[in-house]
Parts: sequence; C-alpha cells; structure tokens
Amino acid sequence: MILLLCNAVVGDDEKTCLTHPTFTHEFERKKMTKKIAVLPGDGIGPEIVREAVKVLEALKANHGLDIEMTEGTIGGAGYDAAGDPLPAETLELAKASDAVLLGAVGGPQYDSLDRPLRPERGLLRIRKELNLFGNLRPALLYPELAEASTLKPEVVSGLDIMIVRELTGDIYFGQPRGIEERNGERVGFNTMVYSESEIRRVADMAFQIAMKRDKKLCSVEKANVLECSELWKEIVIEVSKDYPEVELSHMYVDNAAMQLVRAPKQFDVIVTGNIFGDILSDAASMLTGSIGMLPSASLDEKNKGMYEPIHGSAPDIAGKDIANPLATILSVSMMLRYTFADEAQAQRVDDAVAKVLADGYRTVDIYSEGTKKVSCSEMGDAVVAALS
Repeated sequence: MILLLCNAVVGDDEKTCLTHPTFTHEFERKKMTKKIAVLPGDGIGPEIVREAVKVLEALKANHGLDIEMTEGTIGGAGYDAAGDPLPAETLELAKASDAVLLGAVGGPQYDSLDRPLRPERGLLRIRKELNLFGNLRPALLYPELAEASTLKPEVVSGLDIMIVRELTGDIYFGQPRGIEERNGERVGFNTMVYSESEIRRVADMAFQIAMKRDKKLCSVEKANVLECSELWKEIVIEVSKDYPEVELSHMYVDNAAMQLVRAPKQFDVIVTGNIFGDILSDAASMLTGSIGMLPSASLDEKNKGMYEPIHGSAPDIAGKDIANPLATILSVSMMLRYTFADEAQAQRVDDAVAKVLADGYRTVDIYSEGTKKVSCSEMGDAVVAALS
C-alpha cells in the first residue's frame, strides 16, 4: 500500500516524500498523463459511467487533471462485440492503463450462455488477470440520507465503515469445481481455498488502512467450522504483530451480519474473504440509504486499480435515466485518491457530491418528500456544477 503511506507523508512533508526512494516511482507516475480504461458494461452501466466521465472531463478542463480515457467493452457488451465477456483487446487496454473505470455487467439475455461466456465471468477474469486482490468498500452515511436508511437514524447516523474484501481467491476461484453426476444424481461442488500469502497480503492492506483511520480492525471468518477460516485467523493474528497500535478483534460471519444491522457503528475496518465480503458489503450498503451510494476500489500490490459501484447492472431500469450515478462518481474519487495519489482532486469530488446532497438533489432510490427528484444525467450535471 505504497500510496496510502505516501499520502500521509505528503500531508506532513512533501519534500521528504518526493525524495524518499520508496515513493519516487509513484510520484513520477503521478506527474505523467493518467491513462484510464473506461468499461461501461451492461444495463445501467453506460448511463452511470457517462456521468462519471463528465466529472473526469470537468476536472480535466477546469482543474488541471491530466488524463486520457479510452473506452472498451466487457461483460455482455464484450460478448456481443467479440464473443467473449473479456475481449483480448479490452484486457490489453486494461493492462496498459493506470486505472480502470467500470460500470456493471450482466443481464437476463445472457443467462442461457455457457458459464465461461456469461458476463460475470469477464468480471472475475479481469480481477484475476490484473491481480486486483484487495477490494475496498466504504460504507459512509451522508447526514442528509439518514432517513433513507432502513434502520433508525440514531443507529446509523455518523456511520463510516471500510470493508476490505479479498478479491482473487476463495470459493469463487477455487478448484475443483463443477456439476457432475454421482450415484445417479447431479451434484454441484466448489472449493473454498486460501494460501497463506493471499491472506497475508490482504491482511497487511487492511492493517495499513486501519492505521490511517481509528486503529480498529475486525477480521471476519467462520473458524469454528471451516479449516480455511482457521488458517485465515492464524495468519491475521501473525500479521497483527507488525501493527501493535491496531486493536484486532475477530467475529464469525453470521454474527457479523447480525451486528451490521444491530449496531453497525461498532465497526471501523473489516477484513474478510471473498464470499463473506461480497455478502457483508451489500448488507452494509443498505445502511447508507441505497446501494447506489457505495463505490469500490479493487487494487493490486502497487495500487493500480479498478473502480466501480458495488451494485449490479439493474436491467429493469436500464435506459430510463433514473439510476443513481453517485456510487460511480465516488468511485472516481477513490481512483484519484488511491491510484493517482491526488488527494486534492479526490476531495473536490467528495465535496461536490456532499454539496448536491445538501442542496436536496435526489435520484429516485434516495428520494423523499421535500427533496428534488432528478434523473441520472441531471444528478451528474449537478455534481459537475458543484465542482466549481
């Protein structure tokens, strides 16, 4: 997590950071034109990405952001264009870029395809190919949306959680897997597997994030019944010795799910495996009022990243210009912060989103009486206006 550490140093002494050998390469990269692969995907993906691109273009035109954007296809769009949910040219574009901005993938029209050709397989493959092992999913409740949460305002007010999800291992990638006939009936099977090194690197990432927040980390697993989780817990405890200032706790995943809806503010940073993180982060999204508000960052060991909202392609509302683009726009903020180490530009986006919410702008998913209902494109325009 070089850039996370570097941000802290910049705040205190930029000269020291610039001359420190550990950070020199990252700051040289920061000064160059940033190349962004834009992958709108399926469903509402093109609509929400369009608004995020508006924000990036405004930062480029008015605030000196030096970027170059190139569009590619993925998911169902990739299959339609090239017969592959991750076309070779898209993968090449992603590898040649500093960061990837992704919309969403999937749609019912692709459900009958062979599994390797389905849109979701393209998403899993690009994560694996780019070695994006650490997924950061913040759950932050804006004060104006406290009433939009399904929980009582006093339970969620002030909520600020970071979920660190391991992204390239676990049951989604484990072998063997498949569906076969055994004793005259079909059996489906998957393998949950983690290596020590996979656990160690994501734990290290989570501890470093905890050091920059409230120095509290909860490791979530199911060590009472799963050997894979036993190893997870052992390795996290070992890594914790390098971070004596961080208070480490452990929680079984079923209890963690319950605690998220009972007393979510007890958490600061959560680190967990792929499948548990997938489920818990979606649960946490509803604490914030809408899944349309949650961005994410998927990072490799050098903080190259893919940035996307945590929600899906929502084909039922695709093309209606009513989707909430704020999670995608906030994903741009995470890109600026984590991959480009540009805290000033990231904060500019965060402040713009906060302003439009304070001014009462709402897409339908977060609308309440007395606020201003706007379309997806109108929300994007409002954020761009707020940037000034």
